[in-house]
Amino acid sequence: MARRGDNKGGDRRHQKKDDDFEQKLIDIARVTRVMAGGKRMSFRACVVVGDKKGQVGMGLRKGADVSMAINKAVRSAKKNLVKVNIVNDSLPCTIRYKYGAAKILLKPAPSGTGVIAGGPLRAVMELAGIKNVVSKIMGTKNKINNVKAAILALGEMKTVDQIKKLRQ
Repeated sequence: MARRGDNKGGDRRHQKKDDDFEQKLIDIARVTRVMAGGKRMSFRACVVVGDKKGQVGMGLRKGADVSMAINKAVRSAKKNLVKVNIVNDSLPCTIRYKYGAAKILLKPAPSGTGVIAGGPLRAVMELAGIKNVVSKIMGTKNKINNVKAAILALGEMKTVDQIKKLRQ
């Protein structure tokens, strides 16, 4: 007799599907919270996940130990995925984006150029599936804000066809 929770009755709702997301750890930091009895240590993890087919997301979470923080960040990143428009393995257009003090520039590049990007932006572009791009970080060097700016910029990009539809 199958007990409740054995999942032999065909209830697939709670089964995890095997998805093909890759993940990269952008930043890990030990943070402290001052309490009445002293300082409490925890860890903050920033993780980027993507399927290299046009979906990318970022997660930023804290946990009691490093592995717990990373697992929480990965789950959060999978919930906050952004669809990226990719044209000929590159971006549809040039974009400048500002998030906080982070200013980034993303430019499409001809085929064969590769990913020309600094640390945190390179991870975002590779996991999004963009193979040819030139990027520049112009504001702060804060990894978390630069990743957030890149993901928001990629989510806002529109293709020529999408712009034509909007103008009709």
